[in-house]
Amino acid sequence: MIKYQVGDIVKLKKTHPCGGDHWEVMRTGIDFRIKCLKCGRVLMLPRPKFEKSVKAMVQKSEEIS
Repeated sequence: MIKYQVGDIVKLKKTHPCGGDHWEVMRTGIDFRIKCLKCGRVLMLPRPKFEKSVKAMVQKSEEIS
């Protein structure tokens, strides 16, 4: 199971109507808020739907210790 954090960039299986498929995670928890990096559209998805639709982790956010 992958741990997602705010700031992670993920690639989804389906492309957005604008043509982008890279999304930034803006909020985690029961629901995920993600933002399209091409057009800026923000979506809220339930955790199970988000985890099912993620194809790959593109960039991990920088953890500050």
